[in-house]
Amino acid sequence: MTTPKPFPFKPVGHAGPALESRVDELRGRLSLVPPTILAERTGASYLELGQARGEFHLALLGVSILLTYPDFRAIFSSTGAPLPAFKHALLLYYFLQSDNTPPAEKWISFSDLPEGRIYAPAFQGYTGDLLAKTFLLDMNAFGSACRKAGGIPVPLGDVAYRFNAFPRMDLGAAYHLGDDDFPSTCNLLFDANAGHYLPAEACAILGSSLTQMILRAKN
Repeated sequence: MTTPKPFPFKPVGHAGPALESRVDELRGRLSLVPPTILAERTGASYLELGQARGEFHLALLGVSILLTYPDFRAIFSSTGAPLPAFKHALLLYYFLQSDNTPPAEKWISFSDLPEGRIYAPAFQGYTGDLLAKTFLLDMNAFGSACRKAGGIPVPLGDVAYRFNAFPRMDLGAAYHLGDDDFPSTCNLLFDANAGHYLPAEACAILGSSLTQMILRAKN
């Protein structure tokens, strides 16, 4: 499998002409791969609708998605509305890079991802640091927001939650409660095999998306 080109990295806004162009490129590359192989690699289910025509079904951060084959148009299953460009790109990168490696069931930080160290300080700023500044010492509010966003409790830090991003890829959010002298901290975590499913730049967009989901759940 060839390595995908770098993700057009833009965590704020998640859009732009470069991203739209990359979506078109990824769709063309994926159309050359048999759908049964893509389903096996990604864990998505595939429904054949006719000769060389069908649709994949899977969830992205808990939201049901339909992806057509062979043109790879992505829509929300519940409404039929098209996915925003950045989510469409995340989905296509997942399909292109996935290699059927099972989850490691071990958490690592963003900086431990392949090439993740390059983006780690910025990533922490708009994910874990933003969450810690929002929830401060209110660990119960953090837990409530995570549960509303689809998180499942896991034994990490003072409180932590696991989120299913893709069928074979989880994210974690671990909160460490501070006190009057030391501020609270929060870190987003990835399965140790996340690099088999997304490049680091795409993982950054995914982490930003999860952060915004948790913040929306709080409000």
